[in-house]
Amino acid sequence: MSGMDRFRSPLPKRILVVDDEAALRLLLKSYLAKEGFEVLEAATGGEALSLIQTGRIDLAVIDVMLPELDGFEVVRSIRTWSSLPIILLTARGEETNRVVGLELGADDYVVKPFSAREVVARVRAHLRRSERFADSESMLRLGAIELDPVSRRCTLHEQPVELTRREFDLLLRLLENPGRVLSRDQLLEAAWGTTYISAKTVDVHVAALRRKLGSDIRISALRGVGYRLEKP
Repeated sequence: MSGMDRFRSPLPKRILVVDDEAALRLLLKSYLAKEGFEVLEAATGGEALSLIQTGRIDLAVIDVMLPELDGFEVVRSIRTWSSLPIILLTARGEETNRVVGLELGADDYVVKPFSAREVVARVRAHLRRSERFADSESMLRLGAIELDPVSRRCTLHEQPVELTRREFDLLLRLLENPGRVLSRDQLLEAAWGTTYISAKTVDVHVAALRRKLGSDIRISALRGVGYRLEKP
């Protein structure tokens, strides 16, 4: 390896912008490129999936209203094989539609019209978050529960437990802070990357963790405050 190779700058983060409006793609591409990102574009859901499957994509910004496959279907497909960070764009501002996208596995939701600078800020935030999970190499244990942040696997009494992306990230944050009270906003930020959704979403996922892990986990609810993972 030459000296130049050793000091070569790391590859820029590659962002995929998916929208059937060329003007909107150009706007986001312009702002993202100014911040040093490499930007790829797709006009349909099918094109987006092809690019994600064949190229190195670090984060995808996907419009909900797409021809062929809508954004929800694209997210659903991606989540069957990838934990790629995803930000959804949509003109639908109702909370129910936001929750649908997040429950399918999107990491964030931006409602049109939006500030391009805000989208760039959220892109940076989610890239930092994904890198934090990738850099965490230590196995987390609580009694019979083991969580591997690198392979994103959970076992209970050495048997695999199937967790959704949100359940995994929520459990990871709790295991990182045993005995400490975490607010719902802190848990939303950790597992969803945003606090712009109903805090009740946390309650639903905590209930799912209790159901899947049974008596091997004790997550106490503190009314009006949040949750605490009790130490064994």
